[in-house]
Amino acid sequence: MSQTIEVQVPDIGNFDSVDVIEVHIKAGDTVSQDDSLITLESDKASMDIPSPVSGTIKEVKIKVGDKVSQGTLIALVDAEAAKTSEPVAATPQVNKVANVEVPPPSRDMPEVPKPIQPQSTPNPVAARVEFAPGKNPHASPSVRKFARELGADLTRIAGSGPKGRITKEDVTAWIKGELTRPRSEAAAGGAGLSVLAMPDIDFTQFGEIERQALPRIKKISGANLHRNWVTAPHVTQFDAADITDLEDFRKSMQDEAGKRGVKLTMLAFLMKAAANALRAYPNFNASLSTDGSELILKKYFNIGFACDTPDGLVVPVIRDVIQKDVLDIARELGELSAKARERKLKVEEMQGGCFTISSLGGIGGTAFTPIINCPEVAILGVSRSSMEPVWNAKGKTFEPRLMLPLSLSYDHRVIDGADGARFTSHLRVMLSDVRRLLL
Repeated sequence: MSQTIEVQVPDIGNFDSVDVIEVHIKAGDTVSQDDSLITLESDKASMDIPSPVSGTIKEVKIKVGDKVSQGTLIALVDAEAAKTSEPVAATPQVNKVANVEVPPPSRDMPEVPKPIQPQSTPNPVAARVEFAPGKNPHASPSVRKFARELGADLTRIAGSGPKGRITKEDVTAWIKGELTRPRSEAAAGGAGLSVLAMPDIDFTQFGEIERQALPRIKKISGANLHRNWVTAPHVTQFDAADITDLEDFRKSMQDEAGKRGVKLTMLAFLMKAAANALRAYPNFNASLSTDGSELILKKYFNIGFACDTPDGLVVPVIRDVIQKDVLDIARELGELSAKARERKLKVEEMQGGCFTISSLGGIGGTAFTPIINCPEVAILGVSRSSMEPVWNAKGKTFEPRLMLPLSLSYDHRVIDGADGARFTSHLRVMLSDVRRLLL
């Protein structure tokens, strides 16, 4: 016959009003002795409270968020062949703050016979339970913390513990598996790291809204930008170039450029300087092979530029920049920009780039982090130039100089920080001395 047993919180040490963070049972569940009923967490430890008896849960007396102490009633259990109806206190399993997983009370597990037929009984301990994304995974607080620190998604990890409970070993094995996946597979899945789904919110509950279809260009570029940001580990190097003399030279060339029907902008000089720097630092004029095992060095110098259009950003490419003078570059900049705004760019006019320049000089800002245009390994961001006081070479006075902010983002798998600083320094020298730029 069965008797109703009151299961209470046992002696949990010098703790009072401890938070209930997980309830593993509900009315009608069948539990065995030592199955986890609830999980408690204080500022110093987390504890799993196991069932002291086997039986059926008749009623659960606490919920997540409650505060409990020794003697608090957890549940009523209809226990088989119970010897007493007195309240029974469970023995807690404690997970110390040091994140050491304490095993359940020792007991003999039945030895699983070797399978003779395909329908043989599986090992209940080794059985792995897959949790669907969005479901609450079965893991202790210490394991949850461990997974958060490693960026692991518990909803994608199968547990090998009792009743599919996820252990630290499961998390470690999953992380190792993700790190050894092929790069192409990892990139497609966001490297397997935990990414929360964007909540679907009804914004009309807060006020009036209007819906606009996202332009096709932004849909395409958005997906590419997300892939590039996830795939390439970005580092951004900031610097500033003194373009006082270069700007004076550009203005002096305006009449000649006008006679040739060309608008001479600072971007033409930036492209020339970038091509020079790419030749000096070949690793920037390269791409990683698909499997990441080789660096493909390019012997040509094609430079793209981010062009703002009503439908979004596009990146036309100017070919063989190293072989052209600034007026030729300026003419192509004007032609490709006009085509972009009129939506007349050809596919081949946006392919084959080695390096990209994104200039916000006409809009403003002091610095930003441009996203690499993969499979390129670097991109140069340019902000608005401004007059600043600069200590002169003789070290006696400040002089007003026109300074141009530079923001170089690069793929850290290919380019080290030292080379990133050398590249921006090379650009700074090229832009500060027009004679070097035109060599």
